[in-house]
Amino acid sequence: MTLNKVSGFLIFIIALAVSILMTLPRALSLFEIINYQGSEHVNASIADVLLRFIYLLGVSYLILQFNSNWWYQFKVNISLFLEIVITFILHIVFFFFFVRFFLFIYKLILGVNPNQSETGYIYFGYVIVFIILVFVAKILRYQVFRENDKLEKEILKQQSVQSELAALKSQINPHFLFNSLNSLSSLVRENKEAKTFVSKLSFLYRYILQSGEKDLVSLKEELKFLDSYTHLIKTRYRDNFSINIDIPNQFLEWELPVLTLQLLVENTVKHNEISVNKPLTVTIFIEKEYLIVENIINPKLTTIGSSGQGLSNIDKRCFLLKNKHILIETVNNKFVVKIPLD
Repeated sequence: MTLNKVSGFLIFIIALAVSILMTLPRALSLFEIINYQGSEHVNASIADVLLRFIYLLGVSYLILQFNSNWWYQFKVNISLFLEIVITFILHIVFFFFFVRFFLFIYKLILGVNPNQSETGYIYFGYVIVFIILVFVAKILRYQVFRENDKLEKEILKQQSVQSELAALKSQINPHFLFNSLNSLSSLVRENKEAKTFVSKLSFLYRYILQSGEKDLVSLKEELKFLDSYTHLIKTRYRDNFSINIDIPNQFLEWELPVLTLQLLVENTVKHNEISVNKPLTVTIFIEKEYLIVENIINPKLTTIGSSGQGLSNIDKRCFLLKNKHILIETVNNKFVVKIPLD
């Protein structure tokens, strides 16, 4: 699911409020509405107040954006402890950079250096500002997480209802189909090839019905199902279609979303030419805890429209069940799909 962002307008309003609150005492002192005896307000001027306000507004906006949006868009998967350490170090770097840069442009624009007391006040003020901004940004991010969580639960609820409806439709008198297949099998008893085809088709249908109750199945089960599915394809394409499988035994009990391999093989058959001159070979193997399914790309001469729903369906189920996306690549004229197994 796409990570929602905290509204830029909301961030700007908060940054504006923080800037006003932090520069208000100095502005009031400038117009003698209140009287501060502290030396940090001795050199107050309109240019001084405007410079502090504008600079603080920009810094506040950047810190809020970083802590509520940017960090969550670009960070990699790391431990919570490492994340805290990195963000702490980054904020220290930001703090000293912004304060030093402010002192630099202060002298550049106003032509004077803040005295020692003013410099101490600036450092102290920016410490307070950073603490406030980080705290507010985390609250904003938490609200977005809650909204994302509610939205994801609603989507899962809708998908569950759709899945239940699909399951009900698929189970409408399944015995009728099994009885029909058994009758067909008795009719073609003398034709060994036809009898094998019907037997494989019956197994496929039984597996699909039974898998409707599961989300994940073992790789061993999927390969057994794929063997029957492959037989149906080879009945049509003969030796022009083949599958090479190299799966070590230690991976056979690893799980993946049900019917994943069938959908991937079906996708290759749908989009590639299969002929004597251009046979299609699908290779399935393990690489770095990913199940790899690849094939040489031989596009069909006749264009076939594709909605991309097959791969999208696999990706969504992998993310929901394993919190990982599938990887799709085109390398050296090979179409490669990588399914996470761990």
